[in-house]
Amino acid sequence: MNLLKDGLRLTFLLGCTLMLKTGFTQRDQQLTHDIFKELIEINTTNSVGNTTKAAEAMAARLKSAGFTDKDLFIGGPNDRKGNLVATLRGSGKKKPLLLLAHLDVVEALRTDWTTDPFQFQEIDGFYYARGSSDDKAMAAIWVANLIRFKKEGIVPDRDIIVALTADEEGGGSNGVSWLLDNHKDLINADFALNEGGGGMQKDGKKILNRVQLSEKVFQSFQLEVKNRGGHSSQPRKDNAIYQLAKALNNLAAFDFPVDLNEGTRVYFERSANLETGQLAEDMKAILQTPPQPEAVARLSESPNYNALLRTTCVATMIKGGHAENALPQTATAVINCRILPGEDPLKIKETLIAVIADKEISVAAIAPAKPSPPSPLNPEVISPIEKITQQMWPGVAVVPAMSTGATDGARLRIAGIPTYGVSGLFSEAGDVRAHGKDERINVKAFYEGQEFLYRLVKEMTMKTTIKRGY
Repeated sequence: MNLLKDGLRLTFLLGCTLMLKTGFTQRDQQLTHDIFKELIEINTTNSVGNTTKAAEAMAARLKSAGFTDKDLFIGGPNDRKGNLVATLRGSGKKKPLLLLAHLDVVEALRTDWTTDPFQFQEIDGFYYARGSSDDKAMAAIWVANLIRFKKEGIVPDRDIIVALTADEEGGGSNGVSWLLDNHKDLINADFALNEGGGGMQKDGKKILNRVQLSEKVFQSFQLEVKNRGGHSSQPRKDNAIYQLAKALNNLAAFDFPVDLNEGTRVYFERSANLETGQLAEDMKAILQTPPQPEAVARLSESPNYNALLRTTCVATMIKGGHAENALPQTATAVINCRILPGEDPLKIKETLIAVIADKEISVAAIAPAKPSPPSPLNPEVISPIEKITQQMWPGVAVVPAMSTGATDGARLRIAGIPTYGVSGLFSEAGDVRAHGKDERINVKAFYEGQEFLYRLVKEMTMKTTIKRGY
């Protein structure tokens, strides 16, 4: 019995410590917890899920906090793919600030997980569930913080818009695209905050807080070679599969040149100050003009650093032949490229053709590329991020980053809305579970991230007036 009492007392004291550090009350944290749990347990997968239910649930939360029908919009291309846009009205002195998160999650099978992926569970200081880190944590935080702003009576100098959207992870009804095409006025903003950044820690020590400025451009090409074929009992040297294999070997041996942009250059500059030994020296050496070849070679051995240094193209699918007793008449391969912002996809295609070095192999884009410009290092955004980071975690560096994957930030940038991926949600280096088994988020990191984003948004809306407390 005493052990139980001691355990409960420790839990209470830890909770009080966290609340004192973050400024959130126990009621604040309980509300955030409940919102997060509710979102998690609404299945929003593309196959059987429903983002409209999640949008409606969050709208109900906001209504109960005093938001009116005029402040809330739910809409989408069909009944299952609804999006929520909620607005806290400001004075209008500045253009709005958009806070973005997606409601949908990737598929998850119960048999693949230790826990039920669609049941919100707290185990050993972590919240486990599909979407716990990608991206329902951020969605829950935006809703909870908007409610807190409302209850505090904050009137910002710009509208604060929260958009919770569908089909970021896949499916044919992307919510950001749908809103831009049909209701751009609802989400048009000076700039936006989104996922794509996040904090990194090593062995529990916080190291850096990333700010995503850009994303690589997704572009896939199909390679195809045709052949007259024939009977497999009489093979010839002009085999379609061999011909394609030679082309793929040429591609495997090729590296695109190093090309650092504003964001990746600052990333390596600041990261060099956080590392030691050869790695730190190599990060400095690639900033030279031209980059030091030996340093480039060593950094390129890391898939992560290699992807930050250059455009990459890699074979991801291959198919050939039509019968086991026939010479192949067709062989195809899919080459997936992640192109640096600012590079011309047509030039990448030309480079592939040159590398393959076989005029009989056709190279065709599978779908048009959608390049998005990098967001600038805007002091109006970066300075508040640095200020709040130092307030909460003194000594932690703010590091601009380029995502090698994709988020909806690219769609906003194309539409002329600079977007910054930043969350203040820290995770352990090497423990990336989004899209995978037993996805989770650290409980303490979740509430600290909520406080970080609360302070950041408040700082970005600047001259606020408190009309009432609660």
